[in-house]
Amino acid sequence: MKILITGGGGFLGSRLARVLQAREPKATITLLDMAFPPGLERDFGCVKGDVAARDVLEGVLGDDTDSVFHLAAVVSGGAEADFDLGYHVNFDGTRNLLEACRKLLRPPRLVYASSVAAFGGVLPDVLDDSTTPAPQTSYGTQKVVGEYLVADYTRKGFLDGRSLRLPTIVVRPGKPNLAASSFASSIIREPLAGIAVDCPVPETTGVWILSPRRVVEAFVHAHDLAASAWPTTRVANLPGITLSVREMIEAMGRVAGPDTTKRVRFVPDARIQAIVKTWPVRFRTDRANAMGFKADPDFESVVRDHMESMATA
Repeated sequence: MKILITGGGGFLGSRLARVLQAREPKATITLLDMAFPPGLERDFGCVKGDVAARDVLEGVLGDDTDSVFHLAAVVSGGAEADFDLGYHVNFDGTRNLLEACRKLLRPPRLVYASSVAAFGGVLPDVLDDSTTPAPQTSYGTQKVVGEYLVADYTRKGFLDGRSLRLPTIVVRPGKPNLAASSFASSIIREPLAGIAVDCPVPETTGVWILSPRRVVEAFVHAHDLAASAWPTTRVANLPGITLSVREMIEAMGRVAGPDTTKRVRFVPDARIQAIVKTWPVRFRTDRANAMGFKADPDFESVVRDHMESMATA
């Protein structure tokens, strides 16, 4: 079995690679990204290159790749700040990847990481599977276009695609990135490490959350589902839990002690607030639930997962 993970140098891509390696020890797993953390190149075929370059894509796919996980992206704040780069990676990269998949000997199974940034504008209090995407950012627009491309290439029989709209992933390890949602991890990650952190949004801000462990499980589950499990649409809104920033901080305090909560300072950032306020907060994910996707049981378990992963890192 041959597997390609774009964005494989990122924390989700690398975690996914290790899960797939444990499950399929004889599989050939190739990771494509612009950079890789230390040690990853020892265990996987790591290719540094532009995800939007057709020659790079055709080179890593060969002619017999079975499965593709397309996670590579310029994140929300980055795509908003650099319009050209966002479209190069998030649009051109997706279209060129699908074109490269089209040339394979057999249609591959492809899992595409989309986002709840697909939604925006005037929204109902609770979104469901019938809510129409209306993105209000370049990142959200690029993700929705990618969903439509995956669906159309699937309809034509060029590949077997399935797209997942990801909630905000918390807690992301490492350093803050350009994602507008980066604060949601920073207000947990940094205080747990003994570091003070500025939160750019009000404590009443709601966030739709899924843990890294659950999202990696979702990628694998989406891949394993039969094509018949996606009869009407190739997109699923992943389950998550809704919390305010204050509720997240209080949950951290219950798990790790009240001193951690004192390390969060509220320092408004109008740019981040303008992006985040367009995002939906509450979903009813009946379809994804019926398909077997799972949310985290509570935020305390998310905090514990992060603490355990850092202890073993």
